[in-house]
Amino acid sequence: MKKLIINIPAYNEEEVVGKTIKQMPRQFAGIDQVLIQVIDDGSKDQTAQVAKEAGADIVISHETNRRLGATFNTAVESAINHGADIMVNIDADGQFDSQQIPEMLAPILSGEADITIGDRFNKGSADGIPFLKNLLNRLAAKIVGVFLNTDIHDLTCGFRAHSKEALLRLNKVTGFTYTQETIIDAIGKKLKLLWVPVTVKYFDERQSRIVKSIWSFVNNSSKIIIRAVRDVRPMKFFGVPGLILIFFSFVFFGIFLYLYLPGLQISPYRNHLLVSIAFFLVGLQFIVFALLADMTKTNRQISEELIYQDRLRRWKKEHTKLEV
Repeated sequence: MKKLIINIPAYNEEEVVGKTIKQMPRQFAGIDQVLIQVIDDGSKDQTAQVAKEAGADIVISHETNRRLGATFNTAVESAINHGADIMVNIDADGQFDSQQIPEMLAPILSGEADITIGDRFNKGSADGIPFLKNLLNRLAAKIVGVFLNTDIHDLTCGFRAHSKEALLRLNKVTGFTYTQETIIDAIGKKLKLLWVPVTVKYFDERQSRIVKSIWSFVNNSSKIIIRAVRDVRPMKFFGVPGLILIFFSFVFFGIFLYLYLPGLQISPYRNHLLVSIAFFLVGLQFIVFALLADMTKTNRQISEELIYQDRLRRWKKEHTKLEV
């Protein structure tokens, strides 16, 4: 028996969440049971009440606004506790077309993907997206993709679907949003990702619930990406800069020897020697950081496996009830 949970994060969305829920499809090929889940992130209006009246099966409310990252953590834990085989995440404001959910589900049901992510930029459509937001999203996807050696089409789209394995494996999100961090985490865990072209509409009159300004978006996203990449690829993150610095230290030392040997005088070329020593010491520190971070990664993987087993036990407990 396949259970799907359609998760809708919401913050002060009483005007639109009801319409979004009522328009949500309730039958999908290959799915036996569909539940709509709304995570009310400390709304000051009647979002939770409207969601219940509109037919949401699960409504969970945070006492305070904890941002989208914490909301996603709550959604994942709830999906596991309810024995979900797949969780689809879609915005409450109707920007995404819920009729495209089957396209997100198909690769997961066939085993082609563990996570499907909406692609607004490569083959999809982002109608009305601000130019700067478009540019920054594409740039971030390209930079992270190059570093992780993965072709990333869209790093921040919130319309996505997660298999049971992805729900059980993904770490809890630590940042203000989950979109970038979960993709990087999934790549590190070798989960299968697939980008699905989607259509999204941006409303000029709508104020973003997450991005207060371009600067805050860049600042917060940069921190999340750097931290996540550091944890997933520690040897590359620290090791590559370390090797580059050590390489330049040998270059400056070679220049020093070339200038020093003819006259055997250190003083005129002392700066070359000092720069060489400085580069070598800093580079060596980076190499040490790489080794320590890799050891930490190994220990973290052990902890993640224990968390995975606990989540799997809870999922099996609920799923057994459904089969009975």
